[in-house]
Amino acid sequence: MNGPTRRLAVVVFLGFAVLVAASSWFQVFGAERYRSDPRNARATISRTEKERGLIVAGDGTVLARSDPLPDTAQAFTRRYPGGAAYAAAVGYSTFLVGDAGLEAAYADELRSRRDLTISDLLAALFGRDLRPRNVQTTLQPIVQQSAYSALAGQTGAVVALDPKTGAVLGYVTSPSFDPNTLLGTDAVDVRQTLLDDPDGPLLDRAGRELFPPGSTFKAIVTAAALDIGVADPETDFPNTLTYDLPGSDADIANAGGGLCGSGETVTLQTAFVRSCNTVFADLAVQVGAAAIGATAGEVGFGRQLEFPWNLAVSRFPVRDLQADPAALAQSGIGERNVRVTPLTMAMVAAAIANGGDVMAPRIVAQVFDADGNTVDASQPHLLGQAMTPATAAVISQLMERVVTEGTGTRATVPGVRVAGKTGTAEGAHGPDAWFIGFAPVDDPVIAIAVLVTGGGSAGESASGGSVAAPIAAQVLDAWLSGSEGSAG
Repeated sequence: MNGPTRRLAVVVFLGFAVLVAASSWFQVFGAERYRSDPRNARATISRTEKERGLIVAGDGTVLARSDPLPDTAQAFTRRYPGGAAYAAAVGYSTFLVGDAGLEAAYADELRSRRDLTISDLLAALFGRDLRPRNVQTTLQPIVQQSAYSALAGQTGAVVALDPKTGAVLGYVTSPSFDPNTLLGTDAVDVRQTLLDDPDGPLLDRAGRELFPPGSTFKAIVTAAALDIGVADPETDFPNTLTYDLPGSDADIANAGGGLCGSGETVTLQTAFVRSCNTVFADLAVQVGAAAIGATAGEVGFGRQLEFPWNLAVSRFPVRDLQADPAALAQSGIGERNVRVTPLTMAMVAAAIANGGDVMAPRIVAQVFDADGNTVDASQPHLLGQAMTPATAAVISQLMERVVTEGTGTRATVPGVRVAGKTGTAEGAHGPDAWFIGFAPVDDPVIAIAVLVTGGGSAGESASGGSVAAPIAAQVLDAWLSGSEGSAG
């Protein structure tokens, strides 16, 4: 064989080798990706006929199931009995617009493996059960339903946690949508309508949107101050109408423009209970960005938390604020450079309730097979310590006084010791009303964060105490009245 012919043969051989390698990759390694792609017509049509596993609440209530189609036991359609109240967490699985929420995160566990694919045939040969697995969440229907009802269509979110284990008891965003409406042949049009809705029903405000936390952030500033010894509850601060921002002609005033108390000075305790901006702007500058940032970092700021879906990262930009004391003062009252998710603020409340220990949030309790056997279970995981137990105890006392005599009295639950902190921030479309808290104070079993954006039904007159606190009271009361224990 002469040289040119040999070179041509090598090129042809290499070309065939590339073709064989590429086709093998697509058939073996890329098969699952192309099979699950919603643009794959064959796969999507097939998916409408396959059974998927159950998604259930912590008490076993069915949140997603596959029902047999009429006249056949071999084809199924997905159903979401919980409807809009669970949409942000459970999500949906449809053949036209894909998957979301837990349906997407646990798609591999939930799908039936009776597809006669090579991987499934191999699994069968090795004795693997081809039936779909099921997912049990930590969500508690009594919390979920009471939160969704209490929001009453107002734009916002509620997140509730078990402070001892990090179990997510409630994960609600409003306004929401009914996942069942995405199951028909008009799913693409329905989803587009939802996308075009100015109220944003598809937005996950509980964990994937960021907001200024307002005065709820004062709990973090207080924790940092107590931990490093800058102040204690009896420390006096000047009682002035305004706080002059360092290096600026601007100033910060209290809500309503009045003084924090009747004397020339005011204690940190009084300032916390009455949520005085002038004191906390001053305190933030004294404590410093680094110390505040360290406390915030322990409760999840600046880190991507492990969760079934990507969460927005709450932020307190230490480096920027170290060089700008005026911005630090504004950030110390939860404005300017601070942005959070309701899930992060629920973690703040939970950390205080749990003696300073921060538990990783988890929304799935276990995956179990068709026979009810657990194949995977989540366990409580300690993220870190945001504050000392002594500091957490002091802030708990301060937060209880907020509810008994301060700005959060509308979070009162009869017969229960409730701790809380209100906040009202300057949102993009009006005041963002906040409440974070936990109960009972002596043995907390639930921590909560409530956000109502744009003032909700109260409009420009909204505040955390008037709008968010009553919602928290309804959820706390529902859980404490009907709970049989922790979600585990």
